[in-house]
Amino acid sequence: MEVQIDSILRDKIPNFKAGIIFYKNIVVSDSPQMVKGRLQLFQESIFFDLQDNEISDISGIKEWRQAFKTTGTNPSRYRPSVEALYRRISKQNYIQPVHSAIDLNNFFSLQYEVPIGIYNLDQIEGDVTIKIGAETDQYDGLNGRSNTMKGMITSGDRNGPFGSPFVDSERTKVTGTTTSALQIIYLKPSTSLVEADKLTQSLMKMFLQVHGGEGVYTIIN
Repeated sequence: MEVQIDSILRDKIPNFKAGIIFYKNIVVSDSPQMVKGRLQLFQESIFFDLQDNEISDISGIKEWRQAFKTTGTNPSRYRPSVEALYRRISKQNYIQPVHSAIDLNNFFSLQYEVPIGIYNLDQIEGDVTIKIGAETDQYDGLNGRSNTMKGMITSGDRNGPFGSPFVDSERTKVTGTTTSALQIIYLKPSTSLVEADKLTQSLMKMFLQVHGGEGVYTIIN
């Protein structure tokens, strides 16, 4: 399986890049107390930081709002997923543990200030393309709604779109029975390739420490 960036998206955002990680033989379960504790403490730290800072001034959120605008998405109506997390925390509506894969995904998203998607690899068919959605692109999302992806950055396979920096789909969600997964780190466009490699590798190593299995990563741009 290959993951590539569509040429139209590349033309719109020349510095667009993503960290791609493939996992196999992983075990998804209730998060270890260490992960739950770190996620909770980090959210509390963010809450206090936000008392003196605006969410819109956070560099990763600022870059992703601009990326949404560039492709034709109103970021005040359809917020980048990382911004949605920060806004929840600003209201002390803290993110509760779900399972190890989702909890680590949320932790890394908050830490790196970028949207991150994790997808059940067994539900993905053929190669994956990250592109700007067409009018016919839509899916049932984890937000409980049918989401039209026109003008939005979206990842899709031969069966259509399944994820985006806005919200991911029900079709490819990771559950406690998932053993193979694809993780897409929607990096800040300003991130250098050296830093992108370091960040992606670090994330993969921690994920494997919790879930076991094997992983391989690459950076696409």
